[in-house]
Amino acid sequence: MTTAVVWILLCLIWGTTWIFIKIGLNDLSPAGFAASRFTIACIILFAILRLKRNLEFYDSKTFSFITFTGILQFSFNYGLLFWGEKYITSGLAAVLQATIPAFGLILARFFVNESITTSKVFAIALGILGSAMIFFEQLELKGEMAFFGSLAVVIGAFGAALASVLVKAKLSEVEPANLTFWQMLIGHLPLWILSFVFEGNPLNFHWNLTSIISVFYLAVMGSIIAFWLYYWLLRKIEVTKAMMISLVTPIIAVFIGSLFGEEIKSQAIAGGFLILLSVFLTIVLPYFTIKERVESL
Repeated sequence: MTTAVVWILLCLIWGTTWIFIKIGLNDLSPAGFAASRFTIACIILFAILRLKRNLEFYDSKTFSFITFTGILQFSFNYGLLFWGEKYITSGLAAVLQATIPAFGLILARFFVNESITTSKVFAIALGILGSAMIFFEQLELKGEMAFFGSLAVVIGAFGAALASVLVKAKLSEVEPANLTFWQMLIGHLPLWILSFVFEGNPLNFHWNLTSIISVFYLAVMGSIIAFWLYYWLLRKIEVTKAMMISLVTPIIAVFIGSLFGEEIKSQAIAGGFLILLSVFLTIVLPYFTIKERVESL
């Protein structure tokens, strides 16, 4: 399986998760919803690893990095994102989450010595602008808590970027399925604490067929398969290029929303064009440039 296929597949998977999150939140509380998703994912992934006799344990140093990155990715990022979305629109949250590659560009320079080029900076700026255009009508801040909600999402995005960069720098030798399992298992436990403290017993949530389908889709596709493939991808390409996926997912989300009756407006089309242009400048154009140099040797 080529890196290009995996990259595109991840865009499609994470692009579809938005609609299932939206559907699930109609009936479930945010922290408990997220925690349920990851618990089911851990159970399934544990069964897979045991059946394959592939469950691995690590030394204390490696496990400490797995713990830290798992908390960053699954507690810090998702916890702040879900809390922030209590006070801001999902569209604004998507735009603020699009800052992940911007943070990643800076962090990757220090941790994995990836270069910061003018073309990368320009491309990421284009991508963020494109996301803002797609969700232009949802960008209004209403009240003081909306500001703090926005700040929470941005801080969470920083945590997600740091987690990806540290995985690339310190955990590239850890098998992706095991990395996904241990990170998710450790990282999602604080979400259950938040859920019990602020939302009550999850057994009392409004469980129905649509909410159950949403949880299982997010557990299998959005958690197990997505992170498994993502960590495989991080071993193959620059972390900045991998994090560009977060800029493409809003395009997929808008298209999926249109299948459920949501209107695709002209600014969304223009924003999608800017995002695709940013991907072209960051990933496609450098590929052909390198290919030409190799062929000329």
